Amino acid sequence: MTRSRTRTRPRTPVALGVPALLAIALLLMPLIGILAQTSWGELGTDLTDPDTTEALRLSLVVSFWALGLSLLLGVPLAWLLARVDFPGKVLVRSLVLLPMVLPPTVGGVALLLGFGRRGLIGPWLEDTFGITLPFHTSGAVVAATFVAMPFLVISLEGALGGLRPRYEETAASLGASPLRVFLTVTLPMVAPGLAAGAALTWARALGEFGATITFAGNLPGTTQTLPLRVYLLLQGSPQAATSVSLLLLVIAMAVLVALRGRWTGSASLGGGSPGTAPLPDTAEQDLSGQPGSIPASLRAAGSVRTGADNPRDGHGNTAADGVNTPESTESTPSWGLHAEISGFNVLTLDAEPGTTIAVVGENGAGKTTLLRALLGLTPRAHAELRLGDLDATALPPHKRGVAWVPQDGALFPHLTALANTAYGLRAQGVSRAEARSDAQHWLDRLGVGHLAQRRPAQLSGGQAQRVALARALAARPRLLLLDEPLAALDQTTRAHVRHTLRTHLDGFGGVCLIVTHDPVEAVSLADRVLVLEAGRTLQDAPPSEVTRNPRSPWVARMLGRNAWAGEANGDGLALSGGGRIVAAEQLPEGSRALAIIAPESVSVHRKRPDGSPRNVWSGTVREITASGSRLRVLIGSAEAPDLIAEITPEAALELGLVDGAAVWSSVKATEVTLVSL
Repeated sequence: MTRSRTRTRPRTPVALGVPALLAIALLLMPLIGILAQTSWGELGTDLTDPDTTEALRLSLVVSFWALGLSLLLGVPLAWLLARVDFPGKVLVRSLVLLPMVLPPTVGGVALLLGFGRRGLIGPWLEDTFGITLPFHTSGAVVAATFVAMPFLVISLEGALGGLRPRYEETAASLGASPLRVFLTVTLPMVAPGLAAGAALTWARALGEFGATITFAGNLPGTTQTLPLRVYLLLQGSPQAATSVSLLLLVIAMAVLVALRGRWTGSASLGGGSPGTAPLPDTAEQDLSGQPGSIPASLRAAGSVRTGADNPRDGHGNTAADGVNTPESTESTPSWGLHAEISGFNVLTLDAEPGTTIAVVGENGAGKTTLLRALLGLTPRAHAELRLGDLDATALPPHKRGVAWVPQDGALFPHLTALANTAYGLRAQGVSRAEARSDAQHWLDRLGVGHLAQRRPAQLSGGQAQRVALARALAARPRLLLLDEPLAALDQTTRAHVRHTLRTHLDGFGGVCLIVTHDPVEAVSLADRVLVLEAGRTLQDAPPSEVTRNPRSPWVARMLGRNAWAGEANGDGLALSGGGRIVAAEQLPEGSRALAIIAPESVSVHRKRPDGSPRNVWSGTVREITASGSRLRVLIGSAEAPDLIAEITPEAALELGLVDGAAVWSSVKATEVTLVSL
């Protein structure tokens, strides 16, 4: 039996439907009137009249000149309104909108008083440059520009407002100057909005009447455009006026049909080409990337990068999932890092060439602010920055040699993977052939060389991330900033890209900072882990030290540990959230400390346990999640903070654990590690 799939449409209330129909009739009736009153037999004669064709020619000349002036002046103005905060911005936007609401004849009077022979600057224009605007074709152009340019500015400002700044910021980090960024990234990405605004501007200029006749007059062959011709014909030949009106109506409708609603700003800007989306990856989400989940192999002390992570072939080259790094015969340039950050973030960073630092911390800890300070893109923090022998403190972003890879890669949707990768080199003055050759080389090294001619919308998440990394490395930066580079990838792709990234970071001559919430990334990729809290350095140590002794509850939980803050009291800690925990080791009375408990050290029982455990709490199972081959059980208790236990599926089945089940949890005092804060 086939079910009907027709969707039930909501019924339109009569109180709304009737006025809406009347509004449509009000708009439609004049158009029907023109069509009904047109003498179709005389249409050709009316439109080919010499005075009419001359008026049409003049209208086209004036409208296209007005469009050119609007593009020349309006595009920078739209960018200024969309991208720059300055005093009086609201007033400037109001001035832009004013011609759209001002009566056209009033606009003409205003133009006379400003640019006329007795106006504010009219005499100066005439005496200095010999320019007289009133009753001249140039005056008609100025009048049309005055009333039409706001359509371009408003349309383009809306498009620029919808374009995420990260594309422009990424282009700047690759070495592109502000003007180059505007011409090669901003304008191409807002092209639909620009085209819509330009079309509306041209149509409005073509139909301008009131300001033109007031400011420039109605002189045949000089200022008499097609709308003014209609006005003149109405006085002596109404039928011919109707025919010319029909011509203007057809032009206006053609513009609107061609735009198909694009002036409303409905096109997507900033996530790829409108109407497209990156191809999906196929594997499931990587659970190891979630806070509170980390493979047991990384929990052991000293789980840092070793030679085993980077197997080498017989020639000494490193292989990563089939991606080979060519043997280098030249010495790789190197740059150390020294940065003193002030403002919201207050810290000092020093790193030797080739160092990779994982930056971790809670939301709001200052991770992104740190990266943007190093890029020179935020007023919240300032970086005194030295990269090797280059003092980059006072340099603009495009001259710092700091490349940035945002979380989503921010590939330019209008460029191919090859053009994206070559962008930084071209911005730095490298020839087109050399830039494309180097770009292809980097794409090949990261295993995506066969995708060079694809655009970002045709790439999967993992492929796009590799292209973004290739683009950053190809730009030859001194400092590489990666903002959660693998967060959006699935499990299989993340592991593959992580392995590839580790391989190429080993040969990178600068310093790399990776912002991450993934403990696997922090432990396997980094030489140091920088823990931020409220913009300050809480811990800066090798991964093995941070794994053994995390100084932040958030980091401990990120590493899969239970972490409870408290104050030393007797043989344990009085917990900040209430309750108490007993530990084998003791700290000075009253000192602040963190109690760290591994989830596998927590025992779960259905009845109160007997025996030696010093820490026993009753609670309720709040959540059960999978972590590799084991299960993580979140237990809530009124006697202690929430506790995570890790058990086997067989144990969970034997205990009959389900959400809401009443349980007892226990931890031996010897399994509690105290870390002084």
